[in-house]
Amino acid sequence: MDTIFALASGRGKSGIAVMRISGPEAARVFQAFSCNAPKPRQAEVRILSMDGEILDEAIVVHFTEPNSFTGEDVVELHLHGSVATVNAVLSSLGRIPGFRLAEAGEFTRRALENEKLDLAQVEGLSDLIEAETEAQRRQALRVLSGGLGRIAETWRSDIVRASALLEATIDFADEEVPVNVLPEVKELLERTVLSLNAEVRGVGVAERIRDGFEVAIVGRPNVGKSTLLNALAGREAAITSEIAGTTRDVIEVRMDLGGLPVTFLDTAGLRDVADVIESIGIERAKARAEQADLRVILLERKHDDAPLSPRGDDIVVVSKSDITVGDFSAITGDGVDRLVGRISSILEERAGMAGVAIRERHRIAMERANSALGIALDRLEASPDLAEMIAEDVRDAVRALDSLVGRVDVEHILDEIFANFCIGK
Repeated sequence: MDTIFALASGRGKSGIAVMRISGPEAARVFQAFSCNAPKPRQAEVRILSMDGEILDEAIVVHFTEPNSFTGEDVVELHLHGSVATVNAVLSSLGRIPGFRLAEAGEFTRRALENEKLDLAQVEGLSDLIEAETEAQRRQALRVLSGGLGRIAETWRSDIVRASALLEATIDFADEEVPVNVLPEVKELLERTVLSLNAEVRGVGVAERIRDGFEVAIVGRPNVGKSTLLNALAGREAAITSEIAGTTRDVIEVRMDLGGLPVTFLDTAGLRDVADVIESIGIERAKARAEQADLRVILLERKHDDAPLSPRGDDIVVVSKSDITVGDFSAITGDGVDRLVGRISSILEERAGMAGVAIRERHRIAMERANSALGIALDRLEASPDLAEMIAEDVRDAVRALDSLVGRVDVEHILDEIFANFCIGK
């Protein structure tokens, strides 16, 4: 396997730039740069030079295989972070025989291939790199730390145990098995199904934490939707006017709300109109409001009818408390903090339902396993004599869980996953 190198820190001027080298010949960098190798896993200062020219004075760390991120020999050079220094070291590394520049995500791919990470952890690492809010960071760390792999291993262990018991009844079909194993098989499968169901329910929320919740601000024209959006954004994100129908399209503002990524949607005023352009905006408003995770429905007066039927946790409030009896005023700011607190509380409660499975791929794999186990339980209930068919259903469930953590059937998605990584990761 080639020895690869890349800048692992961000491009541009910085205090320190980290250069990462990984592969069977990584330690050759010390000879090429005319310096002694430090003790493994100890940071030591070295002067790096090539062909008699000093490149930099750097902190050097050597991780010997398999005790490294990739599972290979890894050398890290902590350089002074000037663009010129980084370019000089990159150029020098490229002149070492057998060294080449890493491709996007190649370090992490090698960690996967060397079983330092499972596939779910790789996805967690990708999410951690992209995390913008505290909730995203915490969720990504749970996955990166192996949370999904551990729970999947528990499921797998129970299913394999059930499979072994079933195989015993098949192997000794002509003999008297001393203990009836079918009740234990049923208990193992039912316990796994319950746990899988709970994790599947949390995937949608976990996806929202990763991609962001959507909160639609809806109401009739001139009820203060755009003014509220501007107050939340702290800037003039939407045009405000006393003229009805000013907002024709959905205006989006993304922000960090109590550590959660939230996109607020300012929508067109809901009313019956003859204007074709405004009617298109109203239809878009209704569609986005229907898809939103939460709607804030604004009324002008307490006893007004809502322009759409509230559902679940939807918040119905009276605006313009500066000129009427209401819940808040986006102009004076009175009550806005209370409204934001209500929104945060609802979304935080939903976020608490998230599990460690965070992607659609995870949901599909778990549902495949669940489906196979459901069929196995149905057969077990119908006729215990169908042990061979039940055992095959159980093996299908094991294969589905193996695909969850990357043991099988994932080659077709690897390129897509690693394409999202930077070169130095």
